[in-house]
Amino acid sequence: MQESKFNFSEDEEKKAQAVEESREALKSDAKGLFKSVKRFFEELLDFREDTDRDETIESIKRDIPFKGATAWILIFAIFVASIGLNVSSTAVVIGAMLISPLMGPILGVGMSLAINDIDTLKRSLINLLVMVSLSVVTAFLYFKLSPLTELTPELEARTQPTILDVFVAIFGGLALIVAKTKRGTIASVIFGVAIATALMPPLCTAGYGLAVGNLKFFFGATYLFTINTIFIALSTFVVLKILRFPMIKYANSKRRRLISRFATLIAIVVMIPASFTFWKVYNKTKFEVGIRKFLENEIRSNDALQLMNYDSSFEDRIIELNFFNEVSESTKQALLNSLKSNTEYESIKEAAVKIKGSDTKSYELISNAYMDARDELKNSKNVISGLHKEIEELKSEIIDLNKQIEKGSLKAIPFSSLSHKAKQKFSDLQYFSYANVLESKDFTKIDTLHIATAKWPAMLKDSLLIAREQEFSVWLKSELKLDSLIIRH
Repeated sequence: MQESKFNFSEDEEKKAQAVEESREALKSDAKGLFKSVKRFFEELLDFREDTDRDETIESIKRDIPFKGATAWILIFAIFVASIGLNVSSTAVVIGAMLISPLMGPILGVGMSLAINDIDTLKRSLINLLVMVSLSVVTAFLYFKLSPLTELTPELEARTQPTILDVFVAIFGGLALIVAKTKRGTIASVIFGVAIATALMPPLCTAGYGLAVGNLKFFFGATYLFTINTIFIALSTFVVLKILRFPMIKYANSKRRRLISRFATLIAIVVMIPASFTFWKVYNKTKFEVGIRKFLENEIRSNDALQLMNYDSSFEDRIIELNFFNEVSESTKQALLNSLKSNTEYESIKEAAVKIKGSDTKSYELISNAYMDARDELKNSKNVISGLHKEIEELKSEIIDLNKQIEKGSLKAIPFSSLSHKAKQKFSDLQYFSYANVLESKDFTKIDTLHIATAKWPAMLKDSLLIAREQEFSVWLKSELKLDSLIIRH
């Protein structure tokens, strides 16, 4: 009996040991799988081994200088981009962004901060300032001299930043600097980032704002360009720090520490407003999205509410809703309750909502005015129709009168006896002719001109010649019973 118990314990122990070994084997396999997956992703995403630090630094430094051919390329690119924005042609704007040399100084700022290169930082900032000034002046001159100054959708889209612009600048900058650090720079990535980050259109829009005297457009476009610039530079700074680019070494340790602190201070100073800008633009975008959701869910889906327009201010947290129809107090309260209680409107929950509706009397007045206007328009059409009929009748009468004038003008004139009388009256008259000429200045009405030609001896003095012509004109009018007569020499 004791031997049986002993065998039973031994079997239980072996089973427990087998289970433990199975668990350990499973854990080992799981660890092995995890390490394999981890190694796979490390090899997939690690770009440090493919980085050429020296060539990256030299490449960025080569693109910083901004003079000669580079300056002319930028000027021409700004003109092309301005034309594209002016005619709202996306393809032309993209072409301009592909040829613009705007990225060099911006990458130089980020790199110099990352490696404590104060000299490169100075050159980058100076060239960046020159680049921006030249771009804005060029765009200003174009829009000032261009006959087309209407605000196009392409221009309006660059007057204020959104959270999407911030994200594009961040990820575009990351893609650009990673492509720059790779052995054998990926040109397609650089071109793609030049298009995506869209540095040139805001500068053109800033020039447009100055040209038309709209400072709101100027500051809005400048703000958008500044956001793009800061986040591209910050992306460069972060990537180069992750890749552990070598810091510039100075012989003077005191100078090295001073420059290092200065570069760090600038990086912090740049990052603080950049972070603030990102947060502000993010919250503003959430605010606008919340308003659109509220309008769609609570107002536009309600047939009893007729929204005319709305206005909002993110800075003051105010939403103004203007309705065409009357809005009762109970309806206003229901809208406010929905705004406060629905989690979809969290971003606008604290906003002050002003609801303005037209009262019933005003609505009736507008309706009556509309009906009166329709009746007046109908009467006007009848009057116009009658006037058209009268005009056609007048045209017909004018045609008949012209025919009568033509017939009357062609009647025979007793020129033979008239010329004899003229010679008897004016013995020194050498030549005489007379004719009726028909003319029309508006190609509708016909006038008859009575024209006589008289020639006198050449030795007559001017004063005597004028007297003779006046006497001859009076006599001839009397003979022909005319009110007007033209005498030619």
